[in-house]
Amino acid sequence: MKPLAFALCVALAFGGVNAQTTGWQPSPGHLQVEIWPGTPPDAAAVVPAGPETVEVSKSLIAGRPVTGVSNVSRPTMTVFSPEGTNNTGVAVVVFPGGGYIDLAIDLEGTEVCEWLTSRGITCVLLKYRVPDSGPAWHDDCHCQIHPKAPTALQDAQRTVGLLRSGAVLWHINPHKIGVLGFSAGGHLVADISTHFDKRAYPLMDFTDEVSCRPDFAVAIYPGHMTENTKKEWELNPLIPVTHETPPTFLVQAEDDNVDGVKQSLVYYIALKNAGVPVEMHLYARGGHAFGLRRTELPIAEWPHLVETWLGTIGMIPK
Repeated sequence: MKPLAFALCVALAFGGVNAQTTGWQPSPGHLQVEIWPGTPPDAAAVVPAGPETVEVSKSLIAGRPVTGVSNVSRPTMTVFSPEGTNNTGVAVVVFPGGGYIDLAIDLEGTEVCEWLTSRGITCVLLKYRVPDSGPAWHDDCHCQIHPKAPTALQDAQRTVGLLRSGAVLWHINPHKIGVLGFSAGGHLVADISTHFDKRAYPLMDFTDEVSCRPDFAVAIYPGHMTENTKKEWELNPLIPVTHETPPTFLVQAEDDNVDGVKQSLVYYIALKNAGVPVEMHLYARGGHAFGLRRTELPIAEWPHLVETWLGTIGMIPK
């Protein structure tokens, strides 16, 4: 996914910023927790250009600006819990997009958590390491860069392990932990859905001894699914789908000119061929980086479809 996509989300890659602060913090009442005890593994593989920075773009999505976070070297998880007794026991780890360069922390992060918690689902927002923590397009060389170490995947695996080992603490069902991501975050969904049998880092503590396999996965306009291929309609071989890949839900717009519809199609075909339960919804219009902000387009209804699907796979009551 080229960073042109993120012009719609965070103006960091292109200039045009109307506000900037250092370090992202969640709204009051939500604790941000560092996921690694001490220095994260392969810390030298992600070299930020400066301190962690929060920027608000001038570009608008559904009439509102988008907040992006850059230069993340200390990954964190923020737990958003359902209020009162409205707790289904389901938890979802959310991966914001941003081309593995930045993170659209509100459009594809906190706003998603607001929706999930309103449905009785615990939302865990992962602020994973960027830049270059996954495959990314670089304008300076006009080339695709592959990370020196899979640090975004490491952060995702660690977070799922932390949730599952601490299920009692977080009031969740350890057998109902899913992942949901957008764009590059959608790629990260596929990455952890196919790389869970072994940690991508040396084991740190007992939390790394439990499974980091998601129980379900939701990928919204995922990227990087057709890279490293030689044949038409071939899935990226670095996404090795098997029958153990978790049930998956896909959403994409056919007019997405950043991560084209073929990204979801090749993943759907691979999942179907492997016998993995998969549901896909394609829409004529919607473009890229729409998040779940309301518009007049039918694609804005995708969150309701996810809720229905979660009922059909036994995660929440129908």
